Amino acid sequence: MARLLFKLAQVPDDEAAEIRALLHEHHIQFYETDAGFFRVGLDAIWLADGTQEERARELIKEYQTERVIRQQQNYAQLVEAGQVPSVWQLFCARPIRFIASALAIIFVVGLTLIPFVMLLKI
Repeated sequence: MARLLFKLAQVPDDEAAEIRALLHEHHIQFYETDAGFFRVGLDAIWLADGTQEERARELIKEYQTERVIRQQQNYAQLVEAGQVPSVWQLFCARPIRFIASALAIIFVVGLTLIPFVMLLKI
């Protein structure tokens, strides 16, 4: 019976490719599904044979642990090099979008807090 191994929704292409390569390298048979035109289905990697599930999950767990470490090191290097934009740089790059986002956040927080403020006035 087929087993869901790895959901691909919002997974970067490089990570999905590395997962596929990892499974091929260890001779684990799998197949992929996509969500389809209307995005009703599930983007995922499935195991054709459930007997390899434990081994495949362990391999993916090890891979993801290594990937987290790699990505954290990469981010630290970008911070050291000054390539990570600050809030001010983000504002300068797109001021209208930044202001619109801030106003939307304030609006949503205001709507959320109105019932509680009304209760305090009673």
